[in-house]
Amino acid sequence: MLSQLNAEKWVSDYSDMLYRFALPRVNDTEIAKDLVQDTFLAAWRNYENFKGEISEKNWLYAILKNKIIDHFRKASTRLTDSMPGMADEEAYFDEAQHWTASAAPNEWDAGESPIEKKEFYEVLRKCKTRLKKIQDTVFTLKYLEGLDSEEICKELNITASNYWVLIHRAKLQLRACLEKNWFIK
Repeated sequence: MLSQLNAEKWVSDYSDMLYRFALPRVNDTEIAKDLVQDTFLAAWRNYENFKGEISEKNWLYAILKNKIIDHFRKASTRLTDSMPGMADEEAYFDEAQHWTASAAPNEWDAGESPIEKKEFYEVLRKCKTRLKKIQDTVFTLKYLEGLDSEEICKELNITASNYWVLIHRAKLQLRACLEKNWFIK
């Protein structure tokens, strides 16, 4: 049985780390806090199932990752955004689906210092908030959670073609935002 002292130690030792893990994935401070709290509650309720095969820290991260995926699964049932084409999508590609000269990607230099990396991830987080919720969800599951496209389609109950449209548009919008706010200054 988990004692109150152990549960309090979890909160003091791991809450900040878990929050920093959740925040860039859900892009909402309140949701991130709720997910961390739900993680501790789930761990506390199911402590008797913890076999000690991994560290408590890794166990808590695994619970949080599942909570994040559950959050996206529940959110996907509420996402009823229509999927109109981007008005200027034609400007990116020519008839052969190659980049047009004016829309071709620029050379990026993300910087190497830890401060620059931290600043980059803050700009990326802000750019992600400009995506439609479903695009942000798909992008997050693909590139932050590492799920493959089949898993994402199954979790969000979307077709493969819908997935590819969503991920393509998210990448285009993020690229434009990052180039404007980070790479080209």
